[in-house]
Amino acid sequence: MAPSPILPPIGGPCLTGVVPGLLGHLYAGEAVPAWMPSTVAGASQIVLLVLDGLGWEQFEARRAVVPTLATGAGRSITSVAPSTTACALTSLVTGRSPSEHGVVGYRVAYDDEILNVLQWTLGGVDARVRVPARSFQPLPVFPGAPGPVPVVTRGDYGSTGFSAAHLGDSALHSWHTPAGLLTGVRALLQAGERFVYAYYEGIDKVAHARGLGESYDDELRYADRMVGDVLSVLPPGAVLVVTADHGQVEVGNSVEVLGPDVMDGVRLISGEGRFRWLHTRPGALDDVAAAAREAYGDVAWVRTKDEMVEEGWLGGVPSAAVSWRLGDVVLAPFVPTAFLDPADTGELRLLARHGSLTPEEMLIPLLSWPSA
Repeated sequence: MAPSPILPPIGGPCLTGVVPGLLGHLYAGEAVPAWMPSTVAGASQIVLLVLDGLGWEQFEARRAVVPTLATGAGRSITSVAPSTTACALTSLVTGRSPSEHGVVGYRVAYDDEILNVLQWTLGGVDARVRVPARSFQPLPVFPGAPGPVPVVTRGDYGSTGFSAAHLGDSALHSWHTPAGLLTGVRALLQAGERFVYAYYEGIDKVAHARGLGESYDDELRYADRMVGDVLSVLPPGAVLVVTADHGQVEVGNSVEVLGPDVMDGVRLISGEGRFRWLHTRPGALDDVAAAAREAYGDVAWVRTKDEMVEEGWLGGVPSAAVSWRLGDVVLAPFVPTAFLDPADTGELRLLARHGSLTPEEMLIPLLSWPSA
């Protein structure tokens, strides 16, 4: 029997509530949500540091590896579905679900082609002119802030279509080596910025490339020291909050190749290996769904788009424009495997992955520390 998927709670402890909760408290004097660390209460400045790819279950299993993170006050919260960077970071900064902001995957259907959201390309070609980022994702970011929020992130991310889509008119402060993240955060705090958003992607990159073994643990140790460094530059009254966008599942070389009984009715494939969208040919939906359940129901949750929406996977009912981006059938594995897209074979190199609704992928930390 398939386990129950982990779904984002509506209005509860979820990634979508983090930024609205912090900004509402900081700028409007609202009470800190009950599920948020109490250390946030009374903060005069807040640094929100996102450690891409750090799941709660991986953190819990390695507390001895991350002594600084282990001292944080907090708990686990849920990511969004799909539990992947493009969706989750957009949900974090907008405070809205994927059904609302429309960034519904790593690879998304667009005019019968596939938009690679992180690269912002169509067919490998730069799509920033053809697919304007702020039309694709028009919702405001950092709701409740009185002006553009400073964002400390890698320098080569600043000009990307995805940055424009999920960060809008935020003021970008780039770093070129990880030490620059600390430099940027410290300078902004000293300049009096009340809210600073910082992003570090090293944990996710190492997990993809090397799995969840020795290299992953060493990267966690490095990130833990980074957290300690940020804590050391907090001025009196400031608070550091650390969260993530998703966790990880190590799949190694376990890849499912979709068989002809399924693919005969499929015209496009989108999503990612652990949240695979199948876009069906006219009239083929029922046959594809039935074939997918028969072939893969013992390793994955298989849902039609209507079933998935009814169960609340995307956090609400998508608009017509967003619905067109979704596939007609979704396969989300609950075992350590991934579904291959022949048009995106680069995924074969990923040893650890994410996107599905297992606890390893959906549960993420929300931790906080006041200044010393």
